[in-house]
Amino acid sequence: MERPVARTLAEWLDHQAGQHPRAIDLGLGRLNEVLARLEWRRPPVSVVTVAGTNGKGSVVATCAAILAAAGLRIGTFTSPHLRDYRERIRIGDQLVDEHSLIGAFERIEAARGEVGLTFFEYNTLAALLILEQARLDAWILEVGMGGRLDAVNVVDADVAVVVSIGFDHMQFLGQSLESIGREKAGIFRRGKTAILGSRRMPAVVASTALRVGAALRRLGTEFDYARAADDTWAYHGPRWDLASLPPPSLRGATQYDNAATAIAAVEALELRAPVRAAAVAEGLRAVRLVGRFQAIEPKSPDRPQWILDVAHNPDAARVLAENLRAWPASGRTLAICGILTDKDAAGIVAALRGAIDAWLFVTTEGDRGTSGQALAARVAPQLAAPSSTYDSIDSACAAAIDGAGAGDRIVVCGSFHTVGPALDWLEAQGI
Repeated sequence: MERPVARTLAEWLDHQAGQHPRAIDLGLGRLNEVLARLEWRRPPVSVVTVAGTNGKGSVVATCAAILAAAGLRIGTFTSPHLRDYRERIRIGDQLVDEHSLIGAFERIEAARGEVGLTFFEYNTLAALLILEQARLDAWILEVGMGGRLDAVNVVDADVAVVVSIGFDHMQFLGQSLESIGREKAGIFRRGKTAILGSRRMPAVVASTALRVGAALRRLGTEFDYARAADDTWAYHGPRWDLASLPPPSLRGATQYDNAATAIAAVEALELRAPVRAAAVAEGLRAVRLVGRFQAIEPKSPDRPQWILDVAHNPDAARVLAENLRAWPASGRTLAICGILTDKDAAGIVAALRGAIDAWLFVTTEGDRGTSGQALAARVAPQLAAPSSTYDSIDSACAAAIDGAGAGDRIVVCGSFHTVGPALDWLEAQGI
C-alpha cells in the first residue's frame, strides 16, 4: 500500500470532507469493503449500539458511567461533537489522543484505494480501529442517523437500543414515524437483545425485533421503573430489581426513561465482572453530558444562569420546554437560538412557545448553516415573544448577558453548531 501523506489532524479532517460527492450517503458497502482490506475483525467484547431520534447521548453516557463504576474498561463512539472532534471517540473518560486518531486515518487512507468515503464513514472506521486496539471490556456505539444503513451498523450489536422515534432527517429516513422506526430497528440482530426505550414506540419497531428473532425488552412491559416520594426510584427488569436508586444526575423527567433504558441495556450484557446495585447507583450519580439541559450557575447573584441544550428537533424542544417549566426562573428566559437549514425550525420554536420571553436568532456556520435573519423569517409565524438577530454566537451571547440580570436565565439551543461555540465563548469569558 502507498504510504499516505503526513497531515495534521485539522488537515485530515479537511481532506476527508472532500472525498465523497455527498456529505450523507447512507449504506454499508463502502465500509465493509475497506474493513475487508484492513482485515479488521471485531474483538470478542460486548457491544451496545444505541439508535433513536432523541436520548441517544444520555443512554450512551449512562451506560458508560454504570459500567465504569463496575470497574470495567469501556470505549464509546458518539457524534457529532460540540467543541473537539476527539470527543467522538473515548476510552473511559478520556478523549482519543491525536496520535492514535491520525494513525487510524493513515491506515484507512492506505487501504481505501478508490473507495470514496464520507466524513462520518472515516470517523466510524477510525473508531473501530481505535476501540479494537484498546483492549476493552465493552463498546458503546451511537448511531449517527437512522440505523439500518448507518455506518455503525457494520458491527453486530449484542444489545441494540432504540431510545425514541420522532420526526428528524425525514429526507433520508421517510415521512412517517413508521418508516423512521423501521430504519432505526435495522440495528436488531437474531438471538440478541433489542431494547425499546419509549412507551410511545411505533409498532413496527417491536414487530421488526420479533421478525428478526431478537429478544425483545420494552419500557413499560419487560422492564419499567417507579419513582418514590423521597426522590428515589426503583428499576424492575427481567433479572434485576433495584430499589432506592438515586435520581439521574442528568436533569429532566425524560432522563428517568433514559436511565431505565440504560440499565436495561447493561442488565442484558454478558460481562467478565458482575454489575452490582452499588455500581448502578454510582453511575447514575456520576453521569455527565455536556449540552443536554446543562446548567451553569452564576458566580454572583446579579448575573444570569445559563442553560445549554442542543435540542435540534421538535420533540427535543418539547422536552426542553418541559424542563424549563419544571425549573422556572424568577426572572425572564432569553433564548439564543441557531438552527441548521435542514431542520424543522418552525416546529422547534413552536414547541418552545410560552417558555421563552425573548429570542436572539444567530447565524450557524457550515454547508447546512443559515443566517440569523433567515432563521427569524422562517419562524416568524410561530413567535410569541420579541426577537432580534445576530451574525455570530459571540455577539448574541454578549448581547444576552448585557441585557440579563439577577433571576434571568439565558438558554442556548437549536443545534450542536450553536451550543459548541457558546461553550467556547463562556469559557473565554470565565463564566
